Amino acid sequence: MIVNRPCSRSACGRPAVSTLTYVYADSTVVLGPLATQAEPHSYDLCEVHAGRLTAPRGWEVVRLERPETMADQPAAEQAPQRGSDDLTRVVDAIREPPAPRHKAPDPVVQATEITRRGHLRMLRGENA
Repeated sequence: MIVNRPCSRSACGRPAVSTLTYVYADSTVVLGPLATQAEPHSYDLCEVHAGRLTAPRGWEVVRLERPETMADQPAAEQAPQRGSDDLTRVVDAIREPPAPRHKAPDPVVQATEITRRGHLRMLRGENA
């Protein structure tokens, strides 16, 4: 089945080769093979715009290889196929647990309440 849709970027008439989807709950951007049908909450991108894709700060980008680009790689470097359907691969990529983000633990400070006005409190820390 040949799908011929234009790139979603304004003023770009090149043919789309990838589909972009945002997963807001996981702060993830998924760029995968062109979907067989246009979806209302996804964007079709051409080769140029797919290559320039950047995500908002703090978001993770998941790039799924298109079948024609995977054919150029040696068999040892190709990712194992989890399913024959492109949508299944996108769902599997989204469901994978995100990489842990290491954050230094906040220092423990003992605080004593000095005064209160309504919902506001003034605290004095032991280090102060």
